[in-house]
Amino acid sequence: MTQFESEKESAPNGEEGAAAKTTTHADASENANNLNSAPLNFTPLWLRVGAELLGSFLVCFVIYMAYTLPTALYSPNLAFIAIATGLAYAIVTFIFGRISGGQFNPAVTIAAMLTSKTQLVDGLLYIIAQVLGGIAAGAVFKSVLPVSQSLPIKLWLTYAANGFESGSVSSTALKGAGASFSITLAILVEVVAGILIVAAAMSTLGKDGNATSRQPWAMGLAYGAGAAFTYPVTGAALNPARATGVAIVAQNQGLTQEPLQQLWVFWIVPVLAAALVALILVAQELFAKTATPAAVAEPEAVEVDAAADENSVEQSDADVRDEQADSQGNADEGIESN
Repeated sequence: MTQFESEKESAPNGEEGAAAKTTTHADASENANNLNSAPLNFTPLWLRVGAELLGSFLVCFVIYMAYTLPTALYSPNLAFIAIATGLAYAIVTFIFGRISGGQFNPAVTIAAMLTSKTQLVDGLLYIIAQVLGGIAAGAVFKSVLPVSQSLPIKLWLTYAANGFESGSVSSTALKGAGASFSITLAILVEVVAGILIVAAAMSTLGKDGNATSRQPWAMGLAYGAGAAFTYPVTGAALNPARATGVAIVAQNQGLTQEPLQQLWVFWIVPVLAAALVALILVAQELFAKTATPAAVAEPEAVEVDAAADENSVEQSDADVRDEQADSQGNADEGIESN
């Protein structure tokens, strides 16, 4: 066996090498996908649920007070309401975002569960904590309001409760013109605001469910913008937990419209917005996964072609050497015959 043949046999086959490289690339890609999809939030569950409970309480209480006291004593100020809403969510998200992700909204939590940013059990406990936080805020809010015969409790609660038509905060102003904000308009403005809020939350939540550094500002802007165009129509619910907390304490308090009768709108609409945003994100992720193999296949094909070219060069070199050996042999035979 010649030295060249020995080297050729000991060298790995080009197709086997390409297959090995392909397997290595596939394994690395699979490991990276598994790492990205795995939850990395190691904060204890009880601490995260507690953060959602306390954060929801603080957000709802600030909103109830901000919507009620200045409006009842002076007059509605839309700019103040929008700024107060945005700051409340931004500050509380800044405080608790690194613990639980700063969701404070069942719609955001549902979208996080649908996109695998929050596990199912964790998300359900988050929603329960958020609603309990809103109810507790409503109870404390009602208990601290100054009430007298000339200043009844319904005057305060009217500006904090959510509703449409006769339950809208603008119903008194519109009644003189013979108009009202219909349920259709209420659904439209709340679903647009819900999409804005949920999209901002999903774009600033990491794969582990933790908030990024951009989330407080993004959530503050989203909630502030949502409050600016929904408050005249629905009182700016934006959050099922916030709407539930005040609806419970305002029930049977003499309001024109009982809040619990219209509460279903402020649950179904945000959940619909969450589902729409989650559907878009999941579709985008599936498209990215299907496009990845095609992108990886091209370098693998290049590697296989390179291996084939290398084998062709080796074969050509072997043919040249054989021809040179034959020529030398013929020359030696000619010399011997002479």
